Amino acid sequence: MAAFASAALQYSSSSSLQSQMHSSPLAPSLEPTHDHNLWVRVRSQKSTRPISYPQNNPTGLRIRSAATKPAKSPAEEEWKKKREVLLQKRVRSVDAKEALRLQKENNFVILDVRPEAEFKEAHPPGAINVQIYRLIKEWTAWDIARRAAFAFFGIFQGTEENPEFLQSVEAQIDKNAKIIVACSTGGTMKPSQNLPEGQQSRSLIAAYLLVLNGYTNVFHLEGGLYSWSKEELPLVSEG
Repeated sequence: MAAFASAALQYSSSSSLQSQMHSSPLAPSLEPTHDHNLWVRVRSQKSTRPISYPQNNPTGLRIRSAATKPAKSPAEEEWKKKREVLLQKRVRSVDAKEALRLQKENNFVILDVRPEAEFKEAHPPGAINVQIYRLIKEWTAWDIARRAAFAFFGIFQGTEENPEFLQSVEAQIDKNAKIIVACSTGGTMKPSQNLPEGQQSRSLIAAYLLVLNGYTNVFHLEGGLYSWSKEELPLVSEG
């Protein structure tokens, strides 16, 4: 009888608490303990002694990793390092209207790092296009495998880093020039509750490469060319 009562009480306690905890969106992961620290003794039908719990575990349940944050991915760790460099180099973000004013009044260059096809569809007047990523060009076994991997996720125009990015920029823009780097969405260096390190983007990665290679007046278009279009600022297209 004692064994039966003990087992039933453990199940009831565990089941009730799990039900209550799982109803909360912040519920930690729970699992019943099997260390036999929860028990009850039955002497007769009319007399039972109270449940005895260990001091450090009053529920009889083990809580695993209740406050443990998930580990950051290698990409997140890499972005954290790049963001620190951007902040140290004082790369500043500007909104679309400010970018247009700086282009007109202070001879800032808008560097559009989107793929060439996107640039031709629409871009700010006077912008220079050097794509930081390009369509995969080669047809080696490795490149075919990469294309297949992109296709698996429904992306039929896989991209790769443009190895000629810096060389192309240096051929068109002096290192003392004032540059505003732009891409589609812009990303951000501003921390938020959900994104404590901000969010990386093509333009921020390009800005990172520029400041590492001697460009000293680099700005970043906050909100990207999406915000430029939303503000109904001038755009031109090519052929």
